[in-house]
Amino acid sequence: MRRLALACLTALTLAACQSHDEEKTPAAASTAPARASTSPPPPMPAVANEHHDFSPEITGDDFAAHLRVISSDEYDGRKPGTLGERLTTNYIIEQFKRMGLEPGNKGDWIQTVPAVSTTLNGQDTLALDVAEGGGTEKFAFGNDMVVGTLQAKSDVDLKDSDIVFVGYGVDAPEAQWNDFDGIDVKGKTLVILVNDPGWNGADKALFKGREMTYYGRWTYKFEEAARKGAAAAFIVHQTEPAAYGWNVVRSGWTTPRLDLPESEDPAPRLPIAGWLTHESAQRLFAKAGKNFDELAKQADVRGFRAVPLDAKASIHLQSTISHSLSNNVIGMVKGTSEPGEAIVYSAHWDHLGHDPALKGHQIYNGAIDNGTGIAAMLEIAGKFAEEKPKRSVIFAAVTMEESGLLGSKYYVAHPPFPLDKTVADINMDALPITGATRDMEVTGLGQGDLEDMFADVLKADGRVVSGDASPEKGHYFRSDHFNFAKAGVPALSAGGGTDMVQGGKAAGLAAEEDYTKNRYHQPTDVYDMRWNFDGVTQNVKAFYALGEKLANSDVWPVWKEGSEFKAVREKSLASGASKKAK
Repeated sequence: MRRLALACLTALTLAACQSHDEEKTPAAASTAPARASTSPPPPMPAVANEHHDFSPEITGDDFAAHLRVISSDEYDGRKPGTLGERLTTNYIIEQFKRMGLEPGNKGDWIQTVPAVSTTLNGQDTLALDVAEGGGTEKFAFGNDMVVGTLQAKSDVDLKDSDIVFVGYGVDAPEAQWNDFDGIDVKGKTLVILVNDPGWNGADKALFKGREMTYYGRWTYKFEEAARKGAAAAFIVHQTEPAAYGWNVVRSGWTTPRLDLPESEDPAPRLPIAGWLTHESAQRLFAKAGKNFDELAKQADVRGFRAVPLDAKASIHLQSTISHSLSNNVIGMVKGTSEPGEAIVYSAHWDHLGHDPALKGHQIYNGAIDNGTGIAAMLEIAGKFAEEKPKRSVIFAAVTMEESGLLGSKYYVAHPPFPLDKTVADINMDALPITGATRDMEVTGLGQGDLEDMFADVLKADGRVVSGDASPEKGHYFRSDHFNFAKAGVPALSAGGGTDMVQGGKAAGLAAEEDYTKNRYHQPTDVYDMRWNFDGVTQNVKAFYALGEKLANSDVWPVWKEGSEFKAVREKSLASGASKKAK
């Protein structure tokens, strides 16, 4: 058994730094007593001269040692493009080297990810003009609607574009549903409902009922509108089906928006995309002689047809465009007998940096989100380095998750291993720091047999898989595994359980609520010296056991019937087999 000493020396870390252009940029819990968001966090331990003897085994002490470093004040919130990035990525690389991993990006530790930032100008006076009812109705930016271009263009003009209500904006062949059937929307402005047709529960056989599918995700709706040739699309915000308030939408669209350049992600993008408040949609439809709420109900029923409105939309957008770079870090344990097949462990290293406008503690340390995921990855990597699996195991510490899953999106577009040779992705994001639990919560439960394999792993430990407590919120589509799933790769996203050995479900749900209310995306998400690492260590071992099961077998997980990702995977595997035959 190998035990090596680590000295986390700032001078050595800085010496290895690389320069980058600066860019703009659920639920876990603690067994520690609840701490209000206004309370000062406990002092962070010094890390500059910390020494720790790491074991190749997965232990709570080793996990905590990584977490203390990754979430320390010295790393300044790990914002992409800053000194915090350079410290973080170099720490991960040095740990991979210490363990004996190989560079995972075709001989390199780094995969550079380009990003384009779009900042909308003139927001205070911007308005969407809608010609209807013999006059012009104005919808103000911020209060009535939000808008932006997804094409990273400095000047975009929409003039007298016909408006069409397309229900949920879904084209899902496997569900025999197409809101675009019988209508050409090229050059038009679409109004779209949030979530998917199964949400309202009128017909529980539609899609997955109250559980959100990929078709309910707002990103899909804009992508599909662009594929159909629309000039603009506006999603109508309603708090309950969206699972967040208008304030969240508004804040997300008033700050610079990041994406991959079109050269790296050539999928169709809308010239203009945005959201309307529910009240604005009602007003817009009423002026056009329609009742929004009645049409929304009709859109829940199979056979719905899009409804053109007697209205035309106009708006002019001017934006400032800038470019930046950040890095994924990729390590590899090469397989002994099937090195060309790979299991991927993914976790994002980035967080929100610091805000000098805040009083008191100004750093978004991101201990839970996602220092825990990186600590887990490092622990698992050390274990695999000792065990030498048959298949290769890739460890992808990705960037810009907080900016729209961009690091994993780039990885999938430029995979070091072909996706048809990628067996599965196991993603770790915001792992709860709790005591032991009887379960682990899997988001998107029912998607594929990868979760069934995970259930077998937990069963051997006397535990069970539980489903997402809030499936209607679409958590499965909100972390890095989603980009793997979109590309067809079976992907698992799991967190801690809520059925705690000490306190049961009541204690687990209370801890989850406390994290969401008092720490999630706040400067109070800091390392806590009072934490009990028993539960998270138990969960990290489960993640390892699933990967080990896959890495030492010839099993290929598949998507279940009805999954929106099944057809993509089958096409990918068929294409790979065809290339091999040639």
